[in-house]
Amino acid sequence: MTRRAAAAFCALALALAGCAAGERPLQFLGGADLVYPPRAKAAGVEGRVLVRYDVDAEGRVRNAVVETAEPAGVFEAAALAAVRSWRFKPRYAGGAPAPTPARVSEVRFRLGADAKYARLPQPRRGDAK
Repeated sequence: MTRRAAAAFCALALALAGCAAGERPLQFLGGADLVYPPRAKAAGVEGRVLVRYDVDAEGRVRNAVVETAEPAGVFEAAALAAVRSWRFKPRYAGGAPAPTPARVSEVRFRLGADAKYARLPQPRRGDAK
């Protein structure tokens, strides 16, 4: 067996062992579309909002709060509405669904042809998983 094949086999074995142990990471399923605030859109304003939230053992978002918003006072309500609608397949720890606290996602508001909203929430570096 080559080193590359052995490494691939070991990686597969470790992944299967994690599944057998009842471990699985949090998985994003979907949510409502992001609604661009009409006044901001008409004024050509773009921005971003960082939202901190927990995901409960049923995959629902709880305790969503705005950490920062640029510009302030424009996009917070729309970002919170979008994040609160998100649903996840909960992570499994020890073979049972487990909550995932202290997630942080950035919600971007962009105008133009490349303004598609990246719906998959990505944790920021250093966030709890």
